[in-house]
Amino acid sequence: MELKDYLRLLRRRWISILLIGLLVGGAALGYSLVSTKKYASSVRLFVSAPQGDATAVFQGVQSSLQSSQSFANLVNSLDLAKQVTSSTGIVMEAKTLAGEVKATVVPQTSNLTITVTDPDPRRAQTLAEGYAQALLDQVRVLTTPPGATRAPIKATIFDHASLPTTPASPNTKLNVALGIVVGLLVGYGIAVLRETLDTRIRNTEDLRGVADKPVLGVIAFDSATKDKPLLTDIAAHSPRAEAFRMLRTNLQFLDVDSAHKVFVLTSAVPEEGKTSTSINLALSLAQAGVRTLLIEGDLRRPRAATRLGLDNAVGVTTALVGKVSLEDAIQRHTATGIDFLASGPIPPNPAELLQSQAMADLLETVRNRYEVVLIDAPPLLPVTDAALIAAQADGAILIVRHGKTTRDQVRSSEERLEHVDGKLVGVVLNMAPAKGGGYGYGYGYGYGYSPDASAQD
Repeated sequence: MELKDYLRLLRRRWISILLIGLLVGGAALGYSLVSTKKYASSVRLFVSAPQGDATAVFQGVQSSLQSSQSFANLVNSLDLAKQVTSSTGIVMEAKTLAGEVKATVVPQTSNLTITVTDPDPRRAQTLAEGYAQALLDQVRVLTTPPGATRAPIKATIFDHASLPTTPASPNTKLNVALGIVVGLLVGYGIAVLRETLDTRIRNTEDLRGVADKPVLGVIAFDSATKDKPLLTDIAAHSPRAEAFRMLRTNLQFLDVDSAHKVFVLTSAVPEEGKTSTSINLALSLAQAGVRTLLIEGDLRRPRAATRLGLDNAVGVTTALVGKVSLEDAIQRHTATGIDFLASGPIPPNPAELLQSQAMADLLETVRNRYEVVLIDAPPLLPVTDAALIAAQADGAILIVRHGKTTRDQVRSSEERLEHVDGKLVGVVLNMAPAKGGGYGYGYGYGYGYSPDASAQD
């Protein structure tokens, strides 16, 4: 992923990322509110050596520095904790008390700070003072040589323990702030992970990256399509109509070998919107004065005739077997001026008919009669029909549904076409979000029939 991909992901997922941040921040707030408040009281000591000449002073300073750290290590001993509980009269396990006390030495100084943390602020103060006195006694005993009356190292309290008024922990503001930051990072990390694992096509960059073919058009999703599926049902300058005009223009400028253009419109899997795209592209071409023929190439689940309100009793199958002539099989959609060749009755052997010489002759005939021939074919991956037709056409256009078709499905579709020497000339991103960029086949390939159609298929 490039930087622009991360920024686009942030724009698309910012709500969920923010919600996770607030959720973790709320959890941190809840934890802070239910946690036991603890108060900290500190006492500071100064460790020094007796005065003398310059050499003695220097040696004394070095000795006091070393002693400060040694005395700090004594603070967490169980023996000292027992002395403190005994002297203060506070009933507490020595091990528990040792876990509540901390001793620190300011770097390059002989200042020693003892801090006691406890749920009771007054007890924290008492214990801190008790620790200081106990440590002074311990230092005096440990550093006084046998027979001597004075210790060479002296510890003095210069800042007595005060009574804390505010809890040292939990730090609610800090916890909430850290929780929100961590939550935002986790939320964004989850979004990146989902984006990495999600192979569905979501924009034209994804499509170009996997297909390496020109994106001929982007058709936005329109919920009104279910009730008004044809371009003739909507305003001439609506975004949907403009999208098909753009697709029409790009199609007319494709570099194909044949002067007469025969295109197969197909998809990787069902419910990608190929039928509505085929019909409306044909309508858009006819509106531009292009002599256009739309062929229903799906001999298993034909639907274009129903969409156009035309008869499916005659068509490709009846023409191929010689029951009617091609001229009699072609119908005129008077409302739009396009010619339409329905599928005809569903045959028991669609693949055999589509790869027959009769089918090749039919395509050659219509190629010479029309400027553009569009064939609405079945999906590529469930069955071989679309690939068989594409092998005889001038090019194939793959309809890819936004947020549904995967990269692997696009690659597999390309490979299916290459296997039969079919030519993928472009792709169309269908049902894309307006702001941003039912097929139910029962072919025995795991695609069961469904009575409900997709809104834009």
